[in-house]
Amino acid sequence: MKFSDVIGHKELLGRLRDNIDRGRVSHAQLFVGECGWGTLQVALAYVQYLHCPHKEGGDACGKCPSCVQIEALAHPDVHFTFPIINPTKTPTSDSYITEWREMVASSDALFNEHDWYGAIDVSNQQGIIPKKEADNIIRKLSFKAFEGENKSVIIWLPERMNRESANTLLKILEEPWEKTLFVLISEHPEDLLDTIISRTQTVSVGRIEPEELARYAVERLGATPEAAAQAARVAGGSVVALRRALGEGGGASADNFELFTHLMRLSFSNRHLELFEWAEQVAALGREGQKNLLEYSLGLIRESYMLTAGLEGVSHLWGAEREFCLKFAPYVGNHNVEALVAEMERALRDVGQNGNPRMVFSHFALAVSKLIAQRAH
Repeated sequence: MKFSDVIGHKELLGRLRDNIDRGRVSHAQLFVGECGWGTLQVALAYVQYLHCPHKEGGDACGKCPSCVQIEALAHPDVHFTFPIINPTKTPTSDSYITEWREMVASSDALFNEHDWYGAIDVSNQQGIIPKKEADNIIRKLSFKAFEGENKSVIIWLPERMNRESANTLLKILEEPWEKTLFVLISEHPEDLLDTIISRTQTVSVGRIEPEELARYAVERLGATPEAAAQAARVAGGSVVALRRALGEGGGASADNFELFTHLMRLSFSNRHLELFEWAEQVAALGREGQKNLLEYSLGLIRESYMLTAGLEGVSHLWGAEREFCLKFAPYVGNHNVEALVAEMERALRDVGQNGNPRMVFSHFALAVSKLIAQRAH
């Protein structure tokens, strides 16, 4: 991927380009930002520019063997690490490299963790980066570079490393190989070891501008200019959210909307027994589906509170979501919004810590129902 292929981030790309041109390449860099904001795109373009021996016009040439191989994610000196499932049976990312290449190519390197697990048919589980993966990185880097001088390792979502793999990676970062670049791409750097963060240079990747999103929607997704502009406004700088707003891959979003509205309607009417049925339904989703629902619900609660506060002009809602939240907003106010957010964040934390889903969501449904019913009655 060339710099010119990246959506937005022109100023950031200029800084990264200048650092390489001036030989100021830190051996370990932490790219921070949501996956939908283009963190992987930026990282791939950065690595391709570093490895390209025939740079032209401030960009990789896109034609040399190095560029062709990197764009195919098949360069012998560029290695990828990402969360996997069942590390006992398939111990490293190499086992999923075909699926990884297909995912990156089909999405323009703009997808999130939930999308990735869906691509490898394990959407009900959460992946990890095991110690075997870190050992594999060491093995690969022990060889001399096959082409040129540089070797690069791109680690997508390093927060999924278990403690053993994190400590192994830390040792590599403390004693780096010459001409070796580590690019860590993280959505939640707070989950990384402080010692890893201290040994990396942070690169903040911000939201994509609405104008860039709208252009992408028209040129790559075939949206009309009107639909593209509306979707870009509500996407929050994320291509993943942009596609969802345009209806691409919207099955999960539609399911989350139905579950959220059903819970709130049960809460309006104080139907406690049916709340337990709702909890059973959510418990069957699997961990990633549960997290996705809770994060989605947090977004709708916050948007509803903005409507209550009279900030409809900056709302990121449209369609059925907007129609529901306009009616639902009076039930979210200063009296309960902090408690509602706290309950959702607590459930997210419990799910992440492998809490019993039936217990987690039974408690969650009852607590939310009580907070909503205070206003309803």
